Amino acid sequence: MAISRDVLVGRVAVTAAVAVPAVVLRLAGVHVPPVAGMFLYGAGVLAAAVLLMWAAETARVDMSGALALALLALIAVLPEYAVDLYYAYRAGSEPAYTAYAAANMTGANRLLVGVGWALVVLAFALGARRTGRHRQPRGRSPGAAPGPDGPNGPDGPDGADGAQTREAVPRRDVHLSGHHRIELGFLAIAAVIAFIPSLTAEIGWYVSILLIALYVAYILRIARSGGQDAEELVGVPERLAALPAVPRRVATWGGFLVGALIIFASAEPFAESLVEAGSSLGIDEFLLVQWLAPLASEAPELIVAVVFAWRLRDNDAIGALLSSKINQWTLLIGTLPLAYKVGGGDWSLPLDSRQTEEVLLTAAQTVLGLALLIDLYFRRWEAALLFALFAVQFVLPGETARLVLSGVYLAIGFTVLGVRHRDLGLAMGAVVLPLVPVNRGK
Repeated sequence: MAISRDVLVGRVAVTAAVAVPAVVLRLAGVHVPPVAGMFLYGAGVLAAAVLLMWAAETARVDMSGALALALLALIAVLPEYAVDLYYAYRAGSEPAYTAYAAANMTGANRLLVGVGWALVVLAFALGARRTGRHRQPRGRSPGAAPGPDGPNGPDGPDGADGAQTREAVPRRDVHLSGHHRIELGFLAIAAVIAFIPSLTAEIGWYVSILLIALYVAYILRIARSGGQDAEELVGVPERLAALPAVPRRVATWGGFLVGALIIFASAEPFAESLVEAGSSLGIDEFLLVQWLAPLASEAPELIVAVVFAWRLRDNDAIGALLSSKINQWTLLIGTLPLAYKVGGGDWSLPLDSRQTEEVLLTAAQTVLGLALLIDLYFRRWEAALLFALFAVQFVLPGETARLVLSGVYLAIGFTVLGVRHRDLGLAMGAVVLPLVPVNRGK
């Protein structure tokens, strides 16, 4: 049942009231003490996340669900872009900032995969336990290689997306629809390109061109891929979706725009407040930039994904974070040399030995994350593995540990990809070929 107009207005008013103080103080240039800033600007980021979630869900009425999630992912990581591009820009005239640019980028990527993906699995498990109604057809093991050609594949008439005829059993694993093979295919290409900086000790202009072109190709491919089955909307998006076309689209794009503006107004001072508060405690600035600043900027997309998973929309949850990963591993890295050049540097952003190791470790984690999702299922033990390896770097933070951990990521990742080579082939094919229709059994 749709919410009433009064409830809709009330929820929007509360969200705006939370965001307005952060925006006003930011525009007025008022300095806020670090601890107060963490709460004040953090509230603004959370309010923006709510607006973006509403806008993204409403947008699915008028466009491909995959494209809507891709746009949400891009807007949700705008604070990460703002902070990281600022560091790269300053590095053009102050070399010390080069380390911060690399730290922020690698920290954001590893946080997204090592923590964000695991949070989706946790939220989904709790949501499934709460409702007890999420089911999966009996007759196919989640570990089996999926494909569109078999009757029990996830895209076939008896698959996990569309089966109604087989006996159902409780479903425990997060599942992606066949549509997300597009993202996985592009992520595979980006994963290969992203090893170049760790081999050349720079993010070169040639890498920038390759990654930006790859991101453009990804958006074009998603836009023409066709929509997924419509999801049932609830709450504010349900009410907005019922509006006539013009008001609905104004509300949708207005939500995207306002959410993005609030993030731009809140994310950077929020990150700076965290840094200042931590610095007073004597914590290394490199680590603060690498972990605390990305934690602030990643909050919106993580909240959106967790809410999706809690509502048992696991496909949308992990799909949104997968799109965000592609954003950060293509467009973000690709634009850093451009910001460095505008700030007075060369066309290539140099990396010292520590930064090179961080990029290598992040690229290796990407390979493992790709391998674990490539068959369109994300199991609890796989999420636990990603989180455990992510946590190891804090227990063993030295240079040798980073290199060894990179080797572990790559060894497991390539082994899994070898076992699931058929799924990798399907993902690479989805980059250029039309997909077999999803849920054709319905």
